[in-house]
Amino acid sequence: MYLQSLASRALLCLLAGSAFTLGLSPFDIKWLTLISMSGLALALHQQTWRQGLLLGWIYGVGFFGAGVSWVYVSINVYGNAPFLLALTLTALFCGGLALLTACQAALFCAVQPRNTIARIFIFSGLWMLFEWLRTWLLTGFPWLFAGYIALDTPLAGWAPITGIFGVSLLIAMTAAALAELLAKPRLKGISYLAAWSSLIVFSGYLLSSVQWTTASSEAKNAAVYQPNMALRDTWDRNNAPRFLADFQQHATDYAGEVDLIVWPEGALPFYFDQAPSYMEALRTIASANDTTIVTGMPTREGDSRFNSIVSIDETVDTYNKQKLVPFGEFVPLESALRGLIDFFDLPMSNFSRGSKDQSPLPSSLGKLAPFICYEIVYPDFVARGSHDSGLLITISNDAWFGTSHGPHQHFQMARFRALELQKPLIRGANNGITAIVDFRGRITADLPQFDQATLLGTVTPRTGSTPYARSGSLPIVSISLFFLVFISIKAKRQKR
Repeated sequence: MYLQSLASRALLCLLAGSAFTLGLSPFDIKWLTLISMSGLALALHQQTWRQGLLLGWIYGVGFFGAGVSWVYVSINVYGNAPFLLALTLTALFCGGLALLTACQAALFCAVQPRNTIARIFIFSGLWMLFEWLRTWLLTGFPWLFAGYIALDTPLAGWAPITGIFGVSLLIAMTAAALAELLAKPRLKGISYLAAWSSLIVFSGYLLSSVQWTTASSEAKNAAVYQPNMALRDTWDRNNAPRFLADFQQHATDYAGEVDLIVWPEGALPFYFDQAPSYMEALRTIASANDTTIVTGMPTREGDSRFNSIVSIDETVDTYNKQKLVPFGEFVPLESALRGLIDFFDLPMSNFSRGSKDQSPLPSSLGKLAPFICYEIVYPDFVARGSHDSGLLITISNDAWFGTSHGPHQHFQMARFRALELQKPLIRGANNGITAIVDFRGRITADLPQFDQATLLGTVTPRTGSTPYARSGSLPIVSISLFFLVFISIKAKRQKR
């Protein structure tokens, strides 16, 4: 099947790109992500690199426009930007990201070998490499990866071995093969695609039974508080006494019942050094009950300000966030942008990066691998930070994104980190999604969004490492890059 005009291909790309996010949480219509990727591959069939550049950008506009348009909420509602300005900034953000899919599509069209298998590998290899590129280019925006649809499916068994990029590669190969079949329907092609799909699904099912890590202790009890505080109330210093009394009462109520208490990102609205008597009171509660309180709060050292996690028991230890959110926690080109609109002057938007050489947080459950908000979506960063820990802990404040699908995508990625590393995860969020996830990435307990409540559950720390935790993404990225270069050179020679 061939599309007759560039306009029809462009329309297909826009619709296909918009459909991609429907395969991710909270929609979870997983097959639509596969169809979306196939739609792009089909539209690029027999196109020049210039046509591919345009079609890839249009696909990216739909892809990012539907997938990450939730940034509008933080710009408009909390940045106080007028409707048209917020819409324009959101459009520029999504359109700028779409340049990456434009380059990806143009490269595919520039190579596009004659051999069907080679085309499948070029498309899928480029898809995976551009996902990887988005984890570090311009500080990174590792969102909307195809592999996340594998959660709660037999394909999840591949995650501890290959990580998210390997799973994305398998899905992209399937999507590219489907596009080849749609472009030129053949009975042989149907049988090949059916065999390939059966192979990766069945092998994933078998791999799902493998336990790469083992329990290192008995199950421990945890209490995760979801205070559901409005952002504007948090920033109002007049509310501080009420909030502090609420959190201290929570510690008093649960310290004798659980081994670990978790509060969300920025729970305590002051710098650590500003209220020594309050912090000492928390330390007394924790140490008297042989429990650990983990909370998000800002800290400072000299002229540097940090977004931090503080663990409190007999001692007090701190982790400072390393992966900062542009405009939310620091402002690029600060001297030029500060003061233009409220969005560039959000509270707590002048943080410094934490050191790369930080140790896991000690606790009554053993060593915790701490991650604040955005950090949990960086696969290799989380893998490196979890080596010496039996439990992942991530705290967040997704109130910035309201009732959009952003928090659901964020939580889905956190679940995948637990699956990749086969370590349980506790997630504490201001207004949700607060949950406890086991080493298979399965939710064992959670709270509804936008409720003020405490989640009580158990978690079992684990020891050991998955193949992905030991090697990271470098092997699969390197192998794919090698074969892409090899196929590209061979295809170029054939065209001469």
